[in-house]
Amino acid sequence: MERNNEKRAIKTPVSSVLKVLLVMYILTGIFLVVLAALLYKFELSESVVNIAVIVIYVLIGFVGGFLAGKILEVKKFMWGAVTGALYFLILMGVSLAMHKGLSQDVVHFVTTLVLCVASGTAGGMVS
Repeated sequence: MERNNEKRAIKTPVSSVLKVLLVMYILTGIFLVVLAALLYKFELSESVVNIAVIVIYVLIGFVGGFLAGKILEVKKFMWGAVTGALYFLILMGVSLAMHKGLSQDVVHFVTTLVLCVASGTAGGMVS
């Protein structure tokens, strides 16, 4: 009986980060659907939509870093940064696959990387 509890108590970083990434992408999907509805309803300008997407990246990165820090309980800032970086890498991979290459300048990618990693780190530090 104690062994089962011990096995459940063990938190591997890989599985924990994957679970956090799943939550992050579910939340991202929800926020983007809400943004799409707002865009449709209020005919938002492109600049407003771009700002909203950046806010979503930062908010989701923070939440992911916070969750990773809470779950892993050690080196929280580092796991927050790792979670933010992996979130960005998956976003970039999907973007590259859909656009078959870099459709935007490198500065945009670097800025998004910094935002994702920094917000994940901040979330990990706060947790």
